[in-house]
Amino acid sequence: MPLALRIATLDDAHAIAAIYGPYVVSSAASFEDVAPSGKEMVRRIAGSIEHFPWIVAEMDGVVLGYASASKFRERAAYRWTVETSVYVSHDMRGQGIGRALYRALLGTLEEQGFVQAIAAIALPNDQSIDLHEAVGFQRAGHYREVGYKRDQWHDVGIWQRELMTPDDPPEEPKSFSEVGLVLQ
Repeated sequence: MPLALRIATLDDAHAIAAIYGPYVVSSAASFEDVAPSGKEMVRRIAGSIEHFPWIVAEMDGVVLGYASASKFRERAAYRWTVETSVYVSHDMRGQGIGRALYRALLGTLEEQGFVQAIAAIALPNDQSIDLHEAVGFQRAGHYREVGYKRDQWHDVGIWQRELMTPDDPPEEPKSFSEVGLVLQ
């Protein structure tokens, strides 16, 4: 059965938490210390899906990965920039699911009118770097020893992808609810 991409629902929160949890507890890919519960994922999705995309990839009704975008920073001048995340179930990595999720996420963000996408990658993480560069992100910076997890300090690399050339002045980004999922 082919991979299907769709907008995440609150019913997906437990599956999303199950995918994300191992990244939290067994690696430094996430700087969270405690894996969020399904209930916490419900709160996160519900709190942002009006404006920012949450997308799941599923096969045979099983969620295999997800992608999301969030506010990059709080100050108003940053509102055309988003931070992105993609996580794929550990046993399904390397099968193109991350790329498919990113293509849909980036296409949706472009349609919304966002100008820049930022990805923060805890280093080292060659697999994540390869994924981001494969979908057009370029290395934009490096924070040294900014996260302490798993008994060591970690650097964070910043990757950036231009989504569109900005107008001057720019139009306000549209909400996710106005645009919906854009599949490319």
